Amino acid sequence: MNSQTRSLPLNSAQKDYLGKMTSPITFWFGMLAKLPSAVFWRLRVRSLSLEKCEITIPYFWRSQNPFKSIYFAAMAGAAELSTGALCQLAMAGKGKFSMLVVDFRAEYFKKANQKITFTCDQGAELTALIDSLKPDATGQLTMLSSGVNEEGAEVAKFYVTWSFKRKA
Repeated sequence: MNSQTRSLPLNSAQKDYLGKMTSPITFWFGMLAKLPSAVFWRLRVRSLSLEKCEITIPYFWRSQNPFKSIYFAAMAGAAELSTGALCQLAMAGKGKFSMLVVDFRAEYFKKANQKITFTCDQGAELTALIDSLKPDATGQLTMLSSGVNEEGAEVAKFYVTWSFKRKA
């Protein structure tokens, strides 16, 4: 079951988005339509709030590479989703935006041969950036998603730089 923690107030669009992302069946159909690799790799939303997002990826035949670890692209997808879901939630109900990944870096520390949880906890910083953007203005934020295995060891860090533009 997905947990939802809310310490910042949510607007109605954010509540709607949060409900869709934390409902397993709605998430599955949404990802099937928009991001089918998330369905293939069995990514799951462990938690989502305005402060942070946690996405899990299991270690099994669809996510593994020939070296018996989770394929780097599968981990990158989980890491990107942990930042992107936080972005979508922060922008919900605040007008029209465009967003785009403009840079992506990764560091790997340990073999990923068990379930990994990717966490991004920059929600407050992200919300401040989104709220500060004027119409036709752009902003960028490099978001860190840290992947930890079931034993609590850090497996990888992903740095995803998002560019945002508030549309007039």
